[in-house]
Amino acid sequence: MKLLQRKIDKILRDWKHTENKMPLIVKGARQIGKTASIMQFATENYKNVIAINFVLQKKYKAIFDDSYEVEDIVRNITLIDPSLNFEAGNTLIFFDELQDCPACATSLKAFCIDGRFDVICSGSLMGINYREIESNSVGYKQDYTMHSMDFEEFLWAKGYDSTFIEHLYNKMCSITPLSNLEMETLGEIFREYMTIGGMPAVVNSFINNGNYSGTLMMQRQLLLDYEEDITKYAQGLDKGKIKNIYNHISVFLGQDNKKFQISKIAHGARNREYVGTVEWLRDAGIVNVCYCLAQVSLPLKGNYDPKSYKLYYKDTGLLVASLDEESQEDMRVNKNYGTYKGAIYENIVGDMLVKQGYDLYFYRNEKSTVEMDFFIRDTSSLIPIEVKATDNATKSLSKLTAADGKYPEIKYGIKLCNRNIGFNGQFYTFPYFLTFLLKKFVRRELE
Repeated sequence: MKLLQRKIDKILRDWKHTENKMPLIVKGARQIGKTASIMQFATENYKNVIAINFVLQKKYKAIFDDSYEVEDIVRNITLIDPSLNFEAGNTLIFFDELQDCPACATSLKAFCIDGRFDVICSGSLMGINYREIESNSVGYKQDYTMHSMDFEEFLWAKGYDSTFIEHLYNKMCSITPLSNLEMETLGEIFREYMTIGGMPAVVNSFINNGNYSGTLMMQRQLLLDYEEDITKYAQGLDKGKIKNIYNHISVFLGQDNKKFQISKIAHGARNREYVGTVEWLRDAGIVNVCYCLAQVSLPLKGNYDPKSYKLYYKDTGLLVASLDEESQEDMRVNKNYGTYKGAIYENIVGDMLVKQGYDLYFYRNEKSTVEMDFFIRDTSSLIPIEVKATDNATKSLSKLTAADGKYPEIKYGIKLCNRNIGFNGQFYTFPYFLTFLLKKFVRRELE
């Protein structure tokens, strides 16, 4: 099976050629392709690869029992497997499933100071809890958070290259409409991405088979796997309450305002009983949390109500897989993605923004006369983003971008819908599938 091209490939190559590099910890939700990408990089770039999986090879947990010194660790590894070769300057040690051996992270300071061997650790965000680690080697390690495949990586999997993506970006910058063929072709690929999501195994199955056969079964198994991991790793919290939140995400996204409310997930449920549960799901890489702004102004961080939020799935394919069979059929057969009250479009736009490094914020005033799906910012201004499942009027976006001085920090807005590229003097219109280029677009003046 062909290995998928991922953005982490460049991150790993750059890391290898960094002078005085530190051990690298690659974190992310389960089954997003961490191990496959690291092993491909390792075998292509090192003469010796020492790969240790703390879940499958539990005996290796004992290699840190004597001390955290490199000599002692190497001696213990070769005691278990004397065939392994440690050659200074040409060996990568890959510690996989870090969450099952917190002591490993403590050793990274020694590996960094020693410098003879390159070290990469990988682990599921569900299980990585630095409070359990004796010393997490602050200042002696580099962290990288990996996501499931974004739309650009999905385009790569479909055979499109960087030249084509640069062509799309140039069209955005010059406000030049795409051709009808480009709109139709990319629109269809984006609908595939919404249905499939970015889990590499699911994407690989879809690309290799050329159809959706078996993909829904794989997605539903992933949903069950996440539930099992909640039971395994949610220490110190009520696992039943975390599962209750997890199982209600699609329910609230199906409502008009999509706001998640603890009081409505169970009889007598109170916010104080669920403290830390939403944060655990966020930190585990299962959900994206979108907070309601207290007012439409900068800065975004610190200007929101932590008790008012929406929850989105990290992977939109898993949201689609969580829906009832009738909704599934409507989307897969009729390609009607607006049927679920726009939740699918909001979920995928939110995920595409997070994968570009943005935190998520929305706004709704008390009278609901002004509502906005997302806000991002550039160096000096606030940018409202409206996601439209249909081509209805954009009253809130028009109000926020009006030249009346009411919102002085907003210079322009962005509307995402099934329409071509355009600009009306107040806001840009882009088709959904160009969302993955928004950060580059808003920062274009700095390039």
